[in-house]
Amino acid sequence: MQPQMQGMPHVARPANMMSFMDATKSCLQQYVGFSGRASRSEYWFAYLSFMVAVIGMFTLTFVSLFVVEALATLMGLLTFGLYIGALLPLLAVSVRRLHDLGKSGWMMLLVFVPFVGGILLLVWFVSDGQAHDNQYGAVPTNTL
Repeated sequence: MQPQMQGMPHVARPANMMSFMDATKSCLQQYVGFSGRASRSEYWFAYLSFMVAVIGMFTLTFVSLFVVEALATLMGLLTFGLYIGALLPLLAVSVRRLHDLGKSGWMMLLVFVPFVGGILLLVWFVSDGQAHDNQYGAVPTNTL
C-alpha cells in the first residue's frame, strides 16, 4: 500500500495492469496524443508490441534473402516504414508515461545526454506513477 501524500487525497493506482492488446490499441489510437497519462503496463506493452513487430520483420527479411533478393529489399523497406510509423506513437506513450510520474514530456530530451540520460529515463519508466491526480490528468484506469 502506498503512503498518503501530504494534503492530497489518496487515489489508488489501477488494480489490474493493461492487457497487451489493449496497450497496443491505446498506443495506436493515441498516436499523437501527448496529453494525459500512461501506466507502466501501457508503456511497456506498447514497446513490447513494437519489438515483436520488428523482430518479425527482421526474421522475414532474413528468410527472404534466401528466396528472392528483391523480396528482401521490399521487406527491408517495410521494416524501415515500421520504424518511421512507430516513431510518433512510441514518443507519445513515452511522454504520457513521464506525465504519469509528474514530469514534463520535455524530459525525453535527456535521451541525448550520453549514458546518464538513458539510465535516468529507464529508472523513471520502471517507477510507479503518482497515486493521485496531477497537472497532467487523472490516474490512468488501464481500460480502453
